[in-house]
Amino acid sequence: MWITDDMKLEYETTEACKKANRMLGLIRRTILHKDQPILVALYKSVVRPHLEYCCSAWSPRYVKDKECLEKVQHRFTWLFKDLRDLDYINRLDRLGLWALEKHRHRADLIEVFKLCKVHTLLLLDRFFQLDNDGRMRGDSLKIHKPCCHLSLRCQKIFLI
Repeated sequence: MWITDDMKLEYETTEACKKANRMLGLIRRTILHKDQPILVALYKSVVRPHLEYCCSAWSPRYVKDKECLEKVQHRFTWLFKDLRDLDYINRLDRLGLWALEKHRHRADLIEVFKLCKVHTLLLLDRFFQLDNDGRMRGDSLKIHKPCCHLSLRCQKIFLI
């Protein structure tokens, strides 16, 4: 991972977009039979890992970084000429894909689950605070993330 002195991860985002765009261009140039199931399987196995690598640690906060990543997937959906008359969300639905923001959100939820169930070396209290006010509504574990006012604390850096 590339982290600048001011703890911004925009270089990581641009590098991920460059790698994913290169892979997408390679698929577009080399695959002759552009059948939908084949291209979707190639995208999921070759392109998307570049966009989602270690996303729980460097998930982009800025809209421009999120749009940069989403443009790669938008470019992939544009490969299908019969879907070009649909908007982006409908193209994703037809291809059986999710928006990348939804993937990052899912990965974050999985990491929080691992923290709660102690399936990792990290400690839950480093990232969240437990609420013990008695209003649990059937759940014995209620957590919340403390507010942060500095850009440094907003980053999701998982250090042991």
